[in-house]
Amino acid sequence: MDFLFNLNVQFYLAAYLLGGIPFGLILAKVFAGVNITDSGSGSIGATNVLRVVKETNPKLAKKLGAATLALDALKGIIVVLAAKYFEMSDSVQWMVAVLAVIGHCFSPYMWFEGGKGVATGMGVMAVMLPIPTAIALIVWGVAAKTIRISSLSSMLGLLALIIASFVLYPTMFHAPVLFIAFILFYKHIPNFVRLFKGEEKRVA
Repeated sequence: MDFLFNLNVQFYLAAYLLGGIPFGLILAKVFAGVNITDSGSGSIGATNVLRVVKETNPKLAKKLGAATLALDALKGIIVVLAAKYFEMSDSVQWMVAVLAVIGHCFSPYMWFEGGKGVATGMGVMAVMLPIPTAIALIVWGVAAKTIRISSLSSMLGLLALIIASFVLYPTMFHAPVLFIAFILFYKHIPNFVRLFKGEEKRVA
């Protein structure tokens, strides 16, 4: 068990455990009395919180959706900023970023189920790649306003981030970025299926 005293390992565990906190599930249960995993898409993310809680309390739904989005992003931001504060190597910082996203998508508190990873992914990317993330958020915002399909807007934002990272940092080791992108893409496969069937709901 000596490996647990290794600072890198401690950061990895903290990133995974903090990333796994299902804020959307907690907020919806505490403040709206609903289990969002039993309704809507079953996801613990902000979009499903908004969609499910809106059925009974539209005003509260917006607040809880915004809070979920902020907290899911913050848990990614915090662990990566902590790694930077302790002057961990770039490779450790990227591993921390990856594990925070894995924690959200495959939460240890939910029998390794979880959310789609978009907010947490954008949180870690905001610290590691701020300019590409800003570009991605602009693309996501425009798509969200025009298309109004959360999953598609998120994937367009993700694609913009990947392209921007390669253009702006051509010599960077992109494997962690692509791995996080793959996780997000994998978690959105059910959305793509519904999209192709014309069953994916728009965000009102």
